[in-house]
Amino acid sequence: MGSKLFGTDGIRGLANQFPMTGEMAMSVGRAVAHVLCHQPQNRKQTKNSLPVGLKPLESKLPVRRAKIVVGKDTRLSGYMIEQALASGICSMGADVILIGPLPTPGVAFVTQSMRADAGIMISASHNPYYDNGIKIFSADGYKLPDELEAEIERLVFSKDLEKHRPVEDLVGKAYRIDDVHHRYLVFLKSLFPKDLDLSGMRIALDCANGAAYKVAPLVFEELGAEVIKKGVGPNGLNINDKCGALYPENIAATTIEYRADIGISLDGDGDRCILSDETGEIVDGDQIIGLCALQMAQEKSLKHNTVVTTPMSNLGLEVTLKENGVSMVRAQVGDRYVVDTMRKNGYNLGGEQSGHVVFLDQSTTGDGIVAALKVLEAMRRTGQPLSQLKKAIKLFPQVREDVKVVRKEPFEKHPEISTAINDAEKALKDRGRIFVRYSGTESLARVLVEGESFQQIVDLSKKIASSIQKVLG
Repeated sequence: MGSKLFGTDGIRGLANQFPMTGEMAMSVGRAVAHVLCHQPQNRKQTKNSLPVGLKPLESKLPVRRAKIVVGKDTRLSGYMIEQALASGICSMGADVILIGPLPTPGVAFVTQSMRADAGIMISASHNPYYDNGIKIFSADGYKLPDELEAEIERLVFSKDLEKHRPVEDLVGKAYRIDDVHHRYLVFLKSLFPKDLDLSGMRIALDCANGAAYKVAPLVFEELGAEVIKKGVGPNGLNINDKCGALYPENIAATTIEYRADIGISLDGDGDRCILSDETGEIVDGDQIIGLCALQMAQEKSLKHNTVVTTPMSNLGLEVTLKENGVSMVRAQVGDRYVVDTMRKNGYNLGGEQSGHVVFLDQSTTGDGIVAALKVLEAMRRTGQPLSQLKKAIKLFPQVREDVKVVRKEPFEKHPEISTAINDAEKALKDRGRIFVRYSGTESLARVLVEGESFQQIVDLSKKIASSIQKVLG
């Protein structure tokens, strides 16, 4: 059976419809509180938890009450989901810290900083305002492994939590902290080298009317840059609306108009960015990863001289890195799987073409602001404009088709789709790549084709997309 709730990036769906209802959010809050807060370290000492020969301490000090941080982006439905989650968490005897709009990596940071037992981000990332989602972090700021998500899901659909209802003074409470974005601001600024600043630079910045609308402009301004701000007037309905990382051409035009040194486009929850160089050319996640990898390799700070990407990353990136003595490992699609691979193997740079870039020495998840700061650092260190830096990363032509589907079935079950894919692979031989998968967050099939001839890969991608549309659309 497929997962009822969790996709590749938490729970996501149309707000106020299953699974993103208030009732479901409350159940998820209860399950998270139980799974992540009721751990042995949060309970009184027991005989079985102590080394042999030691007796439990008879302390009159109260056991620390577990706490969960809850942040959100700027969607209208965030209020509904936030309150429902808080109610569920409190009903299980844990406290809730409501921090309001903050980027997803900011919620992960605050969860660690406040020594919380878990963190929850309410966001559907780059999706339209009418969608919403729930992303969960453990106490260390990392997204949950599959087995913990499975246990939360099991508890949501079972009655096991009915016997764990605290009463009287054991019921949890919720309180709000309003200055959290300033804490995150200080942290972000600390990541930029003390011997550098952004004085004299002009930055065009699009915050997608999302979670980074407060903190992102302040970061670059307080480091000395002049910031041309776009997408900083959220109203609950305009998040990602023809702005942000999905529409980088907007900030590219602004970059040219204001003669800015760089354009930065963040997505709705601030965990990814797409850049524009000073000439208005788009710089995607692969290029960001590549130029940062080369800079880190030169500084000997790239661990194991390896970066982690996904099958969506351009073959040209892999070729370029190899020519410069840097290895590339491909993880499963999804930034959580990129991070898992990095942690297991001791790597410190990874990401996705979509703009999720993870610098594991600084952050536990993709952070669009951190990625932008790293590129700005490279520009300052080398004295080169972004247009020059990105020339080192030679990408192959690549096209992607997104096909709406009504059901997600294995492609190999349908001969028409399999034939289209096999014919395309034969046409490309060893001079290109084809990658076809379902989106983990939307009802889409994604077709990616890469090769030396742009017209050829356009034709091949359309044939594959057409076959999927005919059979599954």
